[in-house]
Amino acid sequence: MATTTASNPSLAQKLRGMSGEVVKFGLVGLSGVVVNFVVFWVCLNGLHLASLRSNIAATLVAIATNYLGYRYWLYRDRDAASRKREITLFLVFSGAGMLIETGVLGITVYVLGFSSHFEQLAAKVAGLALGTVFRFVSYRTWVFKAVPESTTAPSAAPGTVPAPLAEALAETVAGTAPAAGVVAQAELMLAAQEIRYAKAE
Repeated sequence: MATTTASNPSLAQKLRGMSGEVVKFGLVGLSGVVVNFVVFWVCLNGLHLASLRSNIAATLVAIATNYLGYRYWLYRDRDAASRKREITLFLVFSGAGMLIETGVLGITVYVLGFSSHFEQLAAKVAGLALGTVFRFVSYRTWVFKAVPESTTAPSAAPGTVPAPLAEALAETVAGTAPAAGVVAQAELMLAAQEIRYAKAE
């Protein structure tokens, strides 16, 4: 009786499969970066807020816009059974990413002494790069989880004979297996089907 083994995808196949996800993640992230920089520049130059306050305000607005892009475009086919859990984890990891960005900016301004607007923008770019890598890994791993695949074997369609029973019948017809064994196997399969239906009900 022939058996088949599912082959695990190689690392190269996994990376190729992730390429489309990375591109879409980058597009959503790019829109968030635009929002982030616009709000940051307005807060810094228009409202004359401190650099750290401007960064926090800009990041919070970008987090909200990014969630909409991730949930309803990039990860729309992911498990959304617990939206409250998803949003909570999204905010937690987004907050951690914001701390990374703000930490880089704070070190640049208050430790290294680079305080011009363009130097602050450069520090913000570096912080965004680190925060983006962290968010990508955490979002796809813990926030927008893939729908778990069914672990049960697919049942035979109505009116069809299960594969093991069909093979046993073929062996019986060919004279290589006793009829009693086929009957016993059929009885076991019928009992299993009854148990499955009872659980389904």
